[in-house]
Amino acid sequence: MGAVDHAIDDFLAQRRIAVAGVSRTPQGHGGNVVYQRLRARGYEVFAVNPAADTVEGDPCYRDLRSIPGGVDAVVIATPASAAESVVRECRELGITRVWMHQAFGAGSVSKEAHELCRASGIASIAGGCPLMYGPTSDGGHRFMRVILGLFGRLPKEA
Repeated sequence: MGAVDHAIDDFLAQRRIAVAGVSRTPQGHGGNVVYQRLRARGYEVFAVNPAADTVEGDPCYRDLRSIPGGVDAVVIATPASAAESVVRECRELGITRVWMHQAFGAGSVSKEAHELCRASGIASIAGGCPLMYGPTSDGGHRFMRVILGLFGRLPKEA
């Protein structure tokens, strides 16, 4: 098992996960799909968007530090330009697991954010989607994983 496989398994083993960058208008937004699926699979999941009070009918937090009791991991579903800021907050809060979401488009992957994770001792999964793996996956996401793998677009290192 490679480092990225271990990081993926470790990430999905966490029970309290924040999704930073969920949208108030969920249609077609990857962060909201991740949020919904994690919640449906029994994770204690927290929506983060500085411009929203509620998302998907649940309370939404302005930032990671506002989440009562903190979290063990963060899915970054923001524009890539905001990913480094989320990673800085993770570092300040001692959060050591980050997944920068990316499917077919630009996604949330930022080279600078990934490098900051590595320099800060944060396990960083840069690319792909947590819904393509383990207990959160479904047939559509597993198919997406195969397609992304054919084009070399799966996460390569943690």
